[in-house]
Amino acid sequence: MATMRAIDIKGGTGGIDALYINDQTPKPQVDHAKALVKVKCFGLNRMDLLQREGKYPLPPQAGKILGVEFSGTIEELASESERGFKKGDAVFGLAYGGAYAEYIAVSTHMLIHKPDELSWEQCAGIPETWITALQAMYLIGEFAEGKSILWHAGASAVSIAGQQLSVANGASAVFATARSDHKAEFCVKELGAKAAYNTETTDWAAEVLKATDGKGVDIIVDYIGPQTFAGNLNAAARDGRIVNLASLSGPTFKPGMPEPNLLQFVGKRLRFEGSSLRSRDEQYQGKLRDQLHDHALPKFKDGSFKVLIEKVFDWKDIQDAHRLMESNKTKGKIICTVS
Repeated sequence: MATMRAIDIKGGTGGIDALYINDQTPKPQVDHAKALVKVKCFGLNRMDLLQREGKYPLPPQAGKILGVEFSGTIEELASESERGFKKGDAVFGLAYGGAYAEYIAVSTHMLIHKPDELSWEQCAGIPETWITALQAMYLIGEFAEGKSILWHAGASAVSIAGQQLSVANGASAVFATARSDHKAEFCVKELGAKAAYNTETTDWAAEVLKATDGKGVDIIVDYIGPQTFAGNLNAAARDGRIVNLASLSGPTFKPGMPEPNLLQFVGKRLRFEGSSLRSRDEQYQGKLRDQLHDHALPKFKDGSFKVLIEKVFDWKDIQDAHRLMESNKTKGKIICTVS
């Protein structure tokens, strides 16, 4: 059996110190519409931390190797592969897992040709991040030109993408939150948010209402969960959409957290909807890939959209990369190069 190198976890799950490069990992095989891609770079996502700890429910299509976004070159194509791809093509894409490796087998329906204008590192930071932002905005939040939107965790990779998309696609106002003044200023000065609020020092929901003359915002994209739930209800406009993608403040309400007024659900006709991307079927993800290709890729090429990278690591330093992500001090993507 052919083998390759890949990031593995001693014992199957564990802490950062359990990560290592396993040079006896089985090399993936391609079938149906898949391509075998030799990985140049891969991007880190918060789900990787949870998966490493055994706290992330994996879809059946995902194997044990971490990583869902990557860039690289096609080495082999199966017989049912999507037209337009050939051996040697430079590509980037989204996978159910397996990107922390020398090779990945992935559906060609989830690949995009790499533009010359972008580096391998930049391309590896696009798929999961920007597709998640598009999904939250359009498919769940029902964004349209003229609507206002608030992105929590404004300096996180998905919200960095989301703010750029919102500004470029005609939002009436874009707001953000962050946990420091520095990150809040970054959202305004670098990403085009109308205003951004430090959740540690301000009543951000009250400030949003003040900035919107009491109307509130049409769409809120949230990753925090219980800690921001009450504020989201306060800050949402009538017929607003609250999109929940994660629950970083925990699965349950804790003492000291703001108490929500659930009557606002009825009074404002609000919709609160949770969603994920990794568990979606290939057809659903493929539609989002097409949306990314058609509506965002041209703006990456001309420089209108920026892929902001916090730091690039050699994959031999994967433990340091995970430590940086766990620090919550980043503004943008963490990328690893496969050496």
